[in-house]
Amino acid sequence: MSFLTNSQFQMNNSYKGKILISTPDISGDIFSRSVVLIIDHNDSGAFGLILNKKNSGVSSRLLDIFGFAVDVYEGGPVENGKIFFIIKGNKITENYIDINPEFYLTEDLENVVSSIVEEELSTQDFKVFSGYSGWGAFQLEGEIERKMWTLVEVYNLDYTSPNDQGLWKNIMQNLGGEYLLWANAPEDVSMN
Repeated sequence: MSFLTNSQFQMNNSYKGKILISTPDISGDIFSRSVVLIIDHNDSGAFGLILNKKNSGVSSRLLDIFGFAVDVYEGGPVENGKIFFIIKGNKITENYIDINPEFYLTEDLENVVSSIVEEELSTQDFKVFSGYSGWGAFQLEGEIERKMWTLVEVYNLDYTSPNDQGLWKNIMQNLGGEYLLWANAPEDVSMN
């Protein structure tokens, strides 16, 4: 019998563009009841953004930059000082990563602000994130295998729309079956 080490293992599937839903086993941290969009995933690891956790502190600081209220979401626990934008529609910068034909990711704050001021970009067509969620090589695969995350293959979702904690519950309810139990479970599952 032979075993493959991580360095010998070839990644079979990329989760790029997929949605991860945290299971109730993840509680008490930033990933509790999180909905994560995987932006990039390869043999080196994975990069994603939490779509449903608003950060009011960073939102108030960006009010000074933009001159109007902007909701900022916790992208994840890594590099919280970095700002990312998911934008819907036309490309306003040369520095971007396609998520799918409709959405892309950029860190280009200057071009985003310029496009807003010049009315080339509507506030409904972008979402702002502070930090990101990152996984090392094969770490995400291990967490999915241990059922810390539920992978949603196809889910029609406007990544730029305002989402809150209700998004996690709505997706769980739509999945049905055992997910209905999770959707209705208390946030602290030890209270159940």
